[in-house]
Amino acid sequence: MPKLKPQDLDKIAEKVKRTMLLREGEGRVRVMVHMGTCGIAAGARAIMKALLDEIEANDVKDVLVTAASCAGLCSREPMMTIEAPDQPPVKYVDLTPDKVKEIFSRHIMGGEIVTAYALAQGSERML
Repeated sequence: MPKLKPQDLDKIAEKVKRTMLLREGEGRVRVMVHMGTCGIAAGARAIMKALLDEIEANDVKDVLVTAASCAGLCSREPMMTIEAPDQPPVKYVDLTPDKVKEIFSRHIMGGEIVTAYALAQGSERML
């Protein structure tokens, strides 16, 4: 393994900083991907990857991404919940990576709820 250089450490630090901001920073929108056992079995990892890929590809820095536990709707997994200030949360179900891309562009970036994939609006409490 080659020796690390100072610029290598800077790159590592920047990556860790971006990851921490995605999980704990200040954000305009919070997205929770449900990653319970049922969610993972249904493909939640691919949903998380698609979401993170969209955030990175669009250089978005004000969206928080967290993993959430099972929401009790195992038959509707994979799911994610989007929370924005002064708006009721929206739970999206039966997701695919392509649906995540559409939700990202229309809801997360544009503020428009994608009703075709939404199960419920406002049924969760804001944290």
